Amino acid sequence: MNILENLTVITMTIWTQRKLAYGLLLIVCSVMLFSCNEKKAEEKEEEEKPQTEVALNESQYKTVGIETGFVENRNLNKVIKANGYTTVPPQNSAEVSTLIGGTVKDIFVLEGTFVNKGKVLATIQNLEVIEMQEDYHSATANIEYLQLEYNRQKTLSDENVNPRKVFQEVKSKLAAERARAQAAKNKLDALHVSTKGSTSLVPIVAPISGYVGNIKIAKGAYAQTGITLFEVVDNSQMHLDLNVYEKDLGSISIGQVIDFVLTNQSNKSIKGKIFGINKSFSNESKTVAVHAKIESDDAKGLIPGMYVSANINITNATVPALPKDAVVRNADKYFVFVQEEEHAEHKSEEEKTHEKETHFKAIEVIPGTTDLGFTEVKFVDKIDPDAKIVTKGAFYLLSAMKGGGEHGH
Repeated sequence: MNILENLTVITMTIWTQRKLAYGLLLIVCSVMLFSCNEKKAEEKEEEEKPQTEVALNESQYKTVGIETGFVENRNLNKVIKANGYTTVPPQNSAEVSTLIGGTVKDIFVLEGTFVNKGKVLATIQNLEVIEMQEDYHSATANIEYLQLEYNRQKTLSDENVNPRKVFQEVKSKLAAERARAQAAKNKLDALHVSTKGSTSLVPIVAPISGYVGNIKIAKGAYAQTGITLFEVVDNSQMHLDLNVYEKDLGSISIGQVIDFVLTNQSNKSIKGKIFGINKSFSNESKTVAVHAKIESDDAKGLIPGMYVSANINITNATVPALPKDAVVRNADKYFVFVQEEEHAEHKSEEEKTHEKETHFKAIEVIPGTTDLGFTEVKFVDKIDPDAKIVTKGAFYLLSAMKGGGEHGH
């Protein structure tokens, strides 16, 4: 019986020890699992932390050509950007046509030729012109006869020799012939044809002084009425038509100076001055046409229809600024790179064998007006006024930072 009791006690003891061991194992596993999860969370947090620093060794620094500078106070113009095209006032552009159809006899000019007002550009032939001249000559001849008859009948009528009715008939015929002669003369004058002599040729003359544009007729072709034969443009009053959006209209006023460049020739800036602002929107673009005059000397070489990009100068202010290449964009934010100061540290012999490194930190800024190669900057966080800011090579630093930051040794 004692033996059985001893066995029972031993069994219970072993069972209790096993339960205790399992409990301890469970506690250890829980602690390890918690530690792993915490470590992963820390790693994840570190991974999500944005990279804001980059380092270059001496070789990279020289190869990239890094240059630094300081924030400067610059006198910059606030500008409104607008696109448009060159044009001339309506009175400085003419489309030349003919009032009477006919066959083109001669063309006396070439495209690009400068002509004065009244210059004969071409002649067309139409036999109806001869009839107009005959009508005029006939009417003037009748007027001479009827004028004499009028004078005679008036004298007789005043002396009561002839009935007054005869005098009234002569007077009526004289007035009719004078009207016919005037009508024939008006037609010939409109066609620039002389009332003297007899000709079938109608001259096509320049209505304004300027340069001949497109010539749309050929010798021997039939010129129809109402169809443009020539274009003549006077470029001396060249101006710009700029499209300004509704949100910017409140800042635009007459007299403001603009700087513009030709879209396809951006190497030369030309100045102008606003002289007119439309009072209605252009079609569905929600823009208003703003007219700017170009000085005559600057207008040389310009032709109507050339597209331009313009800056309308609104205000002038002194603001903190950096060269525009110092400001780089990453996603929807803008940054500049500040060169960090070297810290005196104890380095091992192995570290001293490596090339010297220069560290840069990306600092967020809010860009403002860009003018004359400089951009206004406002720092999100305050920085040292004497901080060295990268003015050349910032884009390379941004690429290096996005690619993983510091270079590998």
